Amino acid sequence: MRKQDVTFDYHRYRQLLADADNDDKRMALINILIEERARDRLAAQIAGDRAAMTASTIAKVLGPSRR
Repeated sequence: MRKQDVTFDYHRYRQLLADADNDDKRMALINILIEERARDRLAAQIAGDRAAMTASTIAKVLGPSRR
């Protein structure tokens, strides 16, 4: 089972879906879902890049391991 996304607002999306009684509102809902998912993916990518840069910096500071 997939871990529930903390930023995913089920109640808001359910209300938007309930209000989507015509094609324009349904398309607006689809666009909201696409935009917010894209924003979440970008934020995750930035966080991953930041973690990789931090790990790289720490490795440079500590230097090669001595055994």
